Amino acid sequence: MNRTKKILLVLLFVFIAIQFIQPAHNKSGQLLPTEFAKVYSVPNNVLSILQSACYDCHSNNTRYPWYSNIQPMAWMMARHIKNGKDKLNFSEFGSYSVRRQMSKLKGIANQIKDDEMPLSSYKIMHKNARLSKTDKLLIIDWMQKTADGLASGN
Repeated sequence: MNRTKKILLVLLFVFIAIQFIQPAHNKSGQLLPTEFAKVYSVPNNVLSILQSACYDCHSNNTRYPWYSNIQPMAWMMARHIKNGKDKLNFSEFGSYSVRRQMSKLKGIANQIKDDEMPLSSYKIMHKNARLSKTDKLLIIDWMQKTADGLASGN
């Protein structure tokens, strides 16, 4: 067997072996009392946009696509989800202090306005995460009004 075939065989073996090392899935199946939509009266159109474009990385319940079962994609997704939840977790939003909630609401509005979220790499594979101008305006407006309401004590 020549050297190239040996290298390819080793790579194939490594690829098959890593398929058995799967990260834990981010699926709790529960709606916590701290869930964003339980803490705030979120209009259905805004909530629907958030759930389709944001919740996979920013909640405790991710919808996993087919490629999430293939390594190393699953590891990359797990890292993205962990980082996303560390920055903002809609499932635990109600446990944040009022000041942090205001900051997060303003941050969501700003990141959507600046087209930083959803991530471009996420939008490539998830067309429902591509926000229209109307979607963006709905979210930005609602987030800013809610943050302003918190700031004024309402």
